[in-house]
Amino acid sequence: MTDKALSGIRVLDMTHVQSGPTCTQLLAWFGADVIKVERPHVGDATRGQLRDIPDVDSLYFTMLNHNKRSITLNPKTPKGKEIFTRLIEECDVLVENFAPGALDRMGFSWERIQEINPRIIYGSVKGFGPGPYQDCKVYENVAQCAGGSASTTGFDDGPPMVTGAQIGDSGTGLHLALGLVTALMHRERSGKGQRVECAMQDGVLNLCRVKLRDQQRLSQGPLREYPQFPHGEFGESVPRAGNASGGGQPGWAVKTKGGGIDDYIYVIIQPQVWEAWMKTIGREELISDPEWATPEARLPKLDQCFAMIEEWTLTKTKFEAMDILNAQNIPCGPILSLQELAEEPSLRDNGTVVEVDHPTRGPYLTVGNPIKLSASSTEVVRSPLLGEHTDEILRDVLGFSDNAIAEARAAEAIGSEHKLHEDEHPVPMPEAGA
Repeated sequence: MTDKALSGIRVLDMTHVQSGPTCTQLLAWFGADVIKVERPHVGDATRGQLRDIPDVDSLYFTMLNHNKRSITLNPKTPKGKEIFTRLIEECDVLVENFAPGALDRMGFSWERIQEINPRIIYGSVKGFGPGPYQDCKVYENVAQCAGGSASTTGFDDGPPMVTGAQIGDSGTGLHLALGLVTALMHRERSGKGQRVECAMQDGVLNLCRVKLRDQQRLSQGPLREYPQFPHGEFGESVPRAGNASGGGQPGWAVKTKGGGIDDYIYVIIQPQVWEAWMKTIGREELISDPEWATPEARLPKLDQCFAMIEEWTLTKTKFEAMDILNAQNIPCGPILSLQELAEEPSLRDNGTVVEVDHPTRGPYLTVGNPIKLSASSTEVVRSPLLGEHTDEILRDVLGFSDNAIAEARAAEAIGSEHKLHEDEHPVPMPEAGA
């Protein structure tokens, strides 16, 4: 058994929905003790959102809250405020993604939190950074639109498009996790905590850096690797580029044998593989033809290049094409559906896709830790039931006696949920999810 990288770090998780829980789940995967604070009898709103089995925590919640402990707490009550203060004293990191000012209104401003625990790291996810929109609420697609992704996604003759990847929520959570770990390292030298803020707009723009690069290149002339060149028009902003590569190498998604909605393979045309491409598709005469032999000659007719390649890929499945092209070091990748990814054995073997058992839901698939450390293992543990660890946390972290816990419950500072045992939750039959 290897050591956990963040073993000994305790995180007070005040997050909900997706951006914050993505961050704290990553910390938990690396071994931090993440204490998720939830409203008594209600919990994180995603427990009930998009629910597929009645009265069971949704997949939305379970897939974002692995490896955590749940305590139900009402910090608006005097006793709840006292418990919350004690938790701040005992934790290394506090993370929240409330609307701006929510914790301040509860009496826990950053200045007050620093007074309670000068060593604590306070992490926040916000929609926008300082500026005219700093008090606005932001959700995933809003962040994609405000951060530059939507305006550069889609085809030139269509509307702006959001991507299926959650670059606003989960992307910002990943950025915040890096910020928190960096602040923890700084604390090792300084002994002091600090505040870490990640704005969703900033996070999306960071992931759109190549488009900001192209915005500056555009002032020097047309973007020759974009499909608008040479026959289309370029305006003042970076255009939507369809499936064109975001890098300097021309690429496109071409159809493959089968004709299904995902029967495509993404291919790249690099100068060093042009000869291999032409030999593969039976067009050897174009290897030395001056009208095709150089990148400069090919750029004005990339659509014809990919049309020739597609004539060949239509005779192969996407996996056959990948095997043939990879053997010649031609960059490519099949368009994989979520079903194909869920069933891919190699992803199961390396822990990228994990099957987890849950006491009320039964087994389900989730993503595992995408970051693999050679000397620190990751185990994906099911998400907690609402308030499952309330008594345990009060007893083990804060030193409460059974009487003190009972008094807190009577004062409605904590919920009445009790630890539920596996045998209290028979796994539902498949028809229960209909």
